[in-house]
Amino acid sequence: MSLRCLIVDDSPTLRRILTRMLGALGLETEEAEHGQAALEACRRRMPEVILLDWNMPEMDGLTFLKALRREPEGNRPVVIFCTTMDDIAHIEQALEAGADEYVIKPFDQELIRLKLQQTGVL
Repeated sequence: MSLRCLIVDDSPTLRRILTRMLGALGLETEEAEHGQAALEACRRRMPEVILLDWNMPEMDGLTFLKALRREPEGNRPVVIFCTTMDDIAHIEQALEAGADEYVIKPFDQELIRLKLQQTGVL
């Protein structure tokens, strides 16, 4: 059974790129365009990994992460923020809210693979 990754980003292009990257690493993917859609997807079926953008309409990544961690089984997914927010205050906020890793855009497949290995996913 392959691991499932939920890609949460308001950019269809970035979701498509991440879907390709993760598929090449053997992960099954699902996409959500904002935090509210991601929360609904997690309530249907909790993924093992979530790649999460910060700035999105309807519900931003930090709000989603806090809501996720309150859900039944919400502590199970490895959450990796993938965002342009590159200052230490945002990184600290994300980690305090329960993020497992933090990647600053732009990134490549090798960095995503490394972060997945460091978090024990791969």
